[in-house]
Amino acid sequence: MTDVPEIFGSCDPAFRRVRDAFAENFRLHGEVGAAVTLAVDARVVIDLWAGSVDRAGTRPWHRDTLVNVFSVGKAMATLALHMLVERGRIELDAPVARYWPEFAAHGKGAVTVRMLIAHRAGLPAIRHPLPTFAMYDWTLMTSALADEAPWWGPGEQHGYHVNTFGFLVGELVRRASGERIGAFFRREVAGPLGADFQFGIGPEHDARIADYLMDDAPPPFLEGETDEHRLLRAVYLNPRGISGFGTVNTRAWRAAEMPSTNGHATARGVARIYTPLACGGAVDGVRVLQPETIAHAITEASSGTDAVLRRPSRFGLGFQLTQPERSLGGARSFGHFGAGGSLGFADPDARIAFGYTMNQAGPRWQNPRNRALIDAVYASL
Repeated sequence: MTDVPEIFGSCDPAFRRVRDAFAENFRLHGEVGAAVTLAVDARVVIDLWAGSVDRAGTRPWHRDTLVNVFSVGKAMATLALHMLVERGRIELDAPVARYWPEFAAHGKGAVTVRMLIAHRAGLPAIRHPLPTFAMYDWTLMTSALADEAPWWGPGEQHGYHVNTFGFLVGELVRRASGERIGAFFRREVAGPLGADFQFGIGPEHDARIADYLMDDAPPPFLEGETDEHRLLRAVYLNPRGISGFGTVNTRAWRAAEMPSTNGHATARGVARIYTPLACGGAVDGVRVLQPETIAHAITEASSGTDAVLRRPSRFGLGFQLTQPERSLGGARSFGHFGAGGSLGFADPDARIAFGYTMNQAGPRWQNPRNRALIDAVYASL
């Protein structure tokens, strides 16, 4: 057990269970630094932070502390794409190659945008070895993906595109909008909403970025010589550093645009972006999506045993959906988990928007910290 650090911020008394769960995460589950924000019906009822931004515990977490939120960013890339769908710049059932002609190579001409964002395109990894740190070169990565042969028949099954999803979706956004996804997201989403969430973050923000605490060595599940192990090594380790091992706290990592893995955010920023999605698509005069677009985006598109993760997963069109093995609380809740525990989601029925950020990596699958917070939210309603 560890002592609970001083908890800062505000909490509506009706949601004291969430504050208690937040404190218990430090006491029982090894939390180092973290923040949690909850908005109900567009009103912030919880905004808490505590702990340290470094392993030594010498620098405190502040109200505006940013941290890498890994796959929470996939939902943000998804949101950008759906905005372009709504504007008629992208059609979900059109071939990806309509917007990105080079993508048609090696039999991918029939891969649709819908397949791509439902993790059904068969492009979870790149086979040929890439140079170390190739993930910092957008053109190299997207060209390699365009030239990649599918790992399975597109549309035949789904498999989590762990590190490729952001490049694939981001390139579609670039081709359709004429802007890099970082710039598009700032201008169209984060800026209008006043949300502290960025892809590609400058050195002027380094003083408020928490160290992300993870092992530099890849996990042991990547060892072995079966076809499954070879696929997983390509998914997580090609190129070296793409999953954050040994790279996550570097300036080069922070500066790059890698929407699958390197979004930097506050919990408040994550919850702010989910607030309109929980409330019919608009908040404070800013419309992000129309209600019918949201409803379509969160309709189940993939479910069952995941060809990459080898466990159940469930997706709409880019968003993770709640599932029995990994509940997001509400029957129609949607969002995205991030490696190590971070999370953002919306529940359009309860009109809940939730953001949780942290810097101590925890279990990727059944994480007791985010689970405790979700359970406490729903126990408080």
